Amino acid sequence: MLKLLTEIFILPPFNLILLAAFGLVLLRWRRRAGIITVSVALVLLYAFSTPLMSDFIAHSVRTDEAPATVADEESHAQAIVILGAGKYLNAPEYFGDSIRGHALERVRYGAFLHRRTGKPILVSGGDTRGSGSTEAELMRAVLESELGVTVTWSEDASDNTFESAEFSWALLSQEGIAAIYLVTHSSHMARAKRVFEQAGFRVTPAPTIFFGPHDLQVLDFLPRDNAMIVSNRALKELIGRAWYAIRY
Repeated sequence: MLKLLTEIFILPPFNLILLAAFGLVLLRWRRRAGIITVSVALVLLYAFSTPLMSDFIAHSVRTDEAPATVADEESHAQAIVILGAGKYLNAPEYFGDSIRGHALERVRYGAFLHRRTGKPILVSGGDTRGSGSTEAELMRAVLESELGVTVTWSEDASDNTFESAEFSWALLSQEGIAAIYLVTHSSHMARAKRVFEQAGFRVTPAPTIFFGPHDLQVLDFLPRDNAMIVSNRALKELIGRAWYAIRY
């Protein structure tokens, strides 16, 4: 809960709303400073809501490494590690918790990679929101019951990428496994690869979801809700990299 609240307060749009509110209060005592503060908040709110800015930020965090393929003879990966990315709580159509969005995208690519390589799968993700179900068990359920892919190991104690690396190493090193395909989003790969290598793994990146370049259009200057979501996630990743550089 604390992690979620921290993200809400330091990421757009809420941090910019707070900045604008502070500017409005400041108007009573420092009119010029108040006007500047509100203006900055509105300009940033507009900028992060446009595809022009969101695409720029997203490309700055995306890895340029090509996805792993079965033809990658240089890889000596012995297993596939799929990182969790949240849960779909109380899903009425599934009669309970499940996964969606980023988590489902990673699971799908992990299943695809498994069919191409035959390597065993480890799913990683704990109960970060205290809902009673772990990301790992929900990912495992989708892989096995819906995609027909067997999961060999579940790491269900981690709350973040660093812990995923540490706890996955504790599981797989006992099996003599030190080389892995690492499945996560292209925007998350740089940070994930770094901490998994620090944990002891030899990592072959297996990123998914790439955003290709497109020609600049007039509509790219107009605010859209999905652009703010992209900006939010990219900024979250940049902050995460900075925090990991300091913390770990």
